[in-house]
Amino acid sequence: MPVQSAYQEEKKRLTGVLAEIRRQLEAIGPRYTGDDFTEQMLDVQRGKRIERLETAYREPYFGRLDFQEASSDRPVPLYIGKSGVSGPGRDELLVIDWRAPVASMFYSFAGGDGPASYESPEGEVTGTVHLKRNLVIRDGELIRMADSYTRGQDEALVTDEFLLYRLGENKDNKLRDIVSTIQAEQDRIIRADKNKVLFIQGVAGSGKTTVALHRLAFLLYRYADRVRASRMIIFAPNRMFLDYISGVLPELGVGDIRQTTFEDWTIELLRNEVRAADPADTLHDWFERPRSAADLDSASGRWKGSRAFVALVEERLREIEASFVPQEPFEPVEGMRLQPETMRQWAETDYGAEPIMRKRERLVNRLRRWLETELKDRKWTDRSIRSKALSRLNAFVKKMPSYSAPQAYRTMFEGKRAAAVPDKRIVTETVARLKKGIAAEEDLAPLAYIHIRLYGLDQPPFDHIVIDEAQDYSPFRIEALKLCQRRPSMTVLGDLQQGIHGYAGVRSWREQMELFDDEDVQYYELDRSYRSTMEIIEFANRVLAGMDGGVRPAVPVFRSGEPVEIERTEPENWLAAVEESVRSWQAEGRYKTIAVIGRTARECALLHERLAAGGLYAALVESSQPSYGGGLTVVPVYLSKGLEFDAVVMADAGEAAYGDADAKLLYVGCTRALHRLKLLYRGRLTRLVSGG
Repeated sequence: MPVQSAYQEEKKRLTGVLAEIRRQLEAIGPRYTGDDFTEQMLDVQRGKRIERLETAYREPYFGRLDFQEASSDRPVPLYIGKSGVSGPGRDELLVIDWRAPVASMFYSFAGGDGPASYESPEGEVTGTVHLKRNLVIRDGELIRMADSYTRGQDEALVTDEFLLYRLGENKDNKLRDIVSTIQAEQDRIIRADKNKVLFIQGVAGSGKTTVALHRLAFLLYRYADRVRASRMIIFAPNRMFLDYISGVLPELGVGDIRQTTFEDWTIELLRNEVRAADPADTLHDWFERPRSAADLDSASGRWKGSRAFVALVEERLREIEASFVPQEPFEPVEGMRLQPETMRQWAETDYGAEPIMRKRERLVNRLRRWLETELKDRKWTDRSIRSKALSRLNAFVKKMPSYSAPQAYRTMFEGKRAAAVPDKRIVTETVARLKKGIAAEEDLAPLAYIHIRLYGLDQPPFDHIVIDEAQDYSPFRIEALKLCQRRPSMTVLGDLQQGIHGYAGVRSWREQMELFDDEDVQYYELDRSYRSTMEIIEFANRVLAGMDGGVRPAVPVFRSGEPVEIERTEPENWLAAVEESVRSWQAEGRYKTIAVIGRTARECALLHERLAAGGLYAALVESSQPSYGGGLTVVPVYLSKGLEFDAVVMADAGEAAYGDADAKLLYVGCTRALHRLKLLYRGRLTRLVSGG
């Protein structure tokens, strides 16, 4: 069919679909405002349906797949959207939800005249694809149409025009869904079985964060009878990143999934018994001064996050559990005795699966009931005897140690246990912090683990956990989160090439994967970068050249752009050069988001001050920042991870700023750029770029 005729056909169908959506909206009627509980619950469902239909009215679908089942004599056009839309007929579907089994072919089919198939609840369905078409609809208007496959057409002439079109769009201050451009390798991850721990190694710009969010939406659809959004949780690296990704799930029609940081979650879990140290302190200690690879091995966070430290903590918890079971008989009144063997049996047999301090609480309650029963059976009603017995019980209970998580954790650094700590500075610094009620970042995982082992969880176990930037998670953090599930169900994602927090994180995914049984683990590697141009990705790969990261380098999608610029500037003209770069890009009017990425917070403060003095409004990103507002931004390189900008100026790529140990840091900065990258430098250019 000629392109113009096909376009008119699609416009006609769109008009009909929009009319049906509008009819369904009008048929719902007014919202309920009364006090009847049943009607209120029904109205909640009506409200959700209204929201889905209103979203569908703006963008009802994004794809079309003409599929002919093997048992059928003709192809059927299937329209794929973010949510399903039924037609006026009872069994008619105008739009198929992207998460439905049949919709998987839209993502997995890569062309060719061979058979296509999908897994339905009844089994495998095979057939033939006749057409795969991408559609862009905005506010009810058909904006663009691109056929990526037409049966019988010369495929050598077909390119993924639609993907390149979407990748070429400018970005704003929020991450967006990729439901219309999900690639086959991403779709396999999204649709993987729930009861697995998925480890996703994804290069910068591979879409791993978005894939994980889409996976949550898929799990809620596929396992609707077994999982709840309220029992899912997303762990992000910081609050600014949480704000950046906050729009994806609502766009997919998913709500009620908690999105937090490990720090905030732990402090809440501990019921604010401690407060978190200022994250700026850790960042300043690590990133605001010269460092070497040797610093990684000596960092206390590496030791406190290790499996060896997990073993020491677990040993201490066993000691605590044994300590509250009395080793001597309880004799509240002469002639009335409870032997320690009986109390030990109660604790070990009757309460075996309980958290440690709950076992203690139940044992104390059992002692009280035993005493009441004995007094009643022996008919000892004398008040003085009863008072004496209760007094002895209270004294006996006081000898049964009770701990909060911070108290138990502190004992790890006291007495003979302190000898197991490899560096005495760790002992003195940790104890000093805990005395003030402060927990450093490296203390959070042990505290969370200890609290759960002592007191359990206040809420039901998580159905699914997403951990973003997981290369910065120690094995101990993973161990703590394992305690929050009955059965492992996690999506763990990150990039070892962006592991800039090596003082606390892992250097190999094996460090985390080996915490689970082999049959529970699946590993995926996403090496295609959809974010940046070929020029930027190839340049960034050279920065990491020679590093043995154990993962494949990024492979750019064929999207060419401006060459990466490298410009030397004299120290006295450095700030002016940065300002001029920003001004020239803004004058071009091609970029919605521009970032000036500095090496340190102090450097960024100077850059921000200079831009402001020149009349250029820019947001200055700091460690405690809750949100990212887009536009012109000045950000330290170590806070830029996870963000993306249309254009990036690396303010100073000199040798003094980026030494041999800073390759991952420079790589992170360079890969924030989608379309344009420029590196300024003072003095000598870093050897990570020059190779000298």
